[in-house]
Amino acid sequence: MKKLMWTLIAIIIVAGIGFGGIKVYGTGFDSGEKVGFATGEGAGFKVGQEVGYGEGYRTGTDNGIVEGKKIGYTDGYGVGEQAGYKTGYTSGLATGTQAGYQDGYGKGETAGYDIGLNDGLGHGYTIKDPTWSEVLAFLAKDKTDEKPYVDPTYVCSHFSRDVCNAAEVASIRCAVVELRYVNGTGHLIVAFNTIDRGLVYFEPQSDEQAMPAIGKKYYTTIIPKPGYYYSAPSYNDTIEDMVVIW
Repeated sequence: MKKLMWTLIAIIIVAGIGFGGIKVYGTGFDSGEKVGFATGEGAGFKVGQEVGYGEGYRTGTDNGIVEGKKIGYTDGYGVGEQAGYKTGYTSGLATGTQAGYQDGYGKGETAGYDIGLNDGLGHGYTIKDPTWSEVLAFLAKDKTDEKPYVDPTYVCSHFSRDVCNAAEVASIRCAVVELRYVNGTGHLIVAFNTIDRGLVYFEPQSDEQAMPAIGKKYYTTIIPKPGYYYSAPSYNDTIEDMVVIW
């Protein structure tokens, strides 16, 4: 009987010790869980913070670049437009002024010439002594020599007059030359005082060069065009005198 009692007491003691151990384990688990949670939460927060910072930085940078480009383009466009307008305006002003000057000068010159001519303030031409090549170019362009000779309404005097008038329009100084023959008659031709060949003479009815001189028969002084020649006229055209009229 005693033995059974001591056995029960031993069982109760062991059970009490086991129950107490379970209780102590639970208390330790709870404390360890709390400490571990706090520690893990702190470590996880730190790692998460770093990861989140990196993601946020990249996203913010990308968005910032996009927004920055928009703002930069808008601001740059405005500044560029102003600078471009200023430069373009200055360039356009200079070009426009030059074009306007040329246009205005041309029209003003024409209007001034007409007014001056009508008011008798001058004939409106500035004439000069030409070069030999300028004379040839002028005569090739002038069509006076193509007009028909009609006696007495359009003769040598009319040919000479029209060539001189046309030369004046072309700013070339031209003279009428009176040839007086020994028989009392005469003839009119034209002359140019060239700056490279001196005084040269031309027959205005044909644009052929002539080299008249006192004592020579005029028809012999004409340099005919290729394929042409001159015969002696029915009258004596020996030159007795020459009068050059500018």
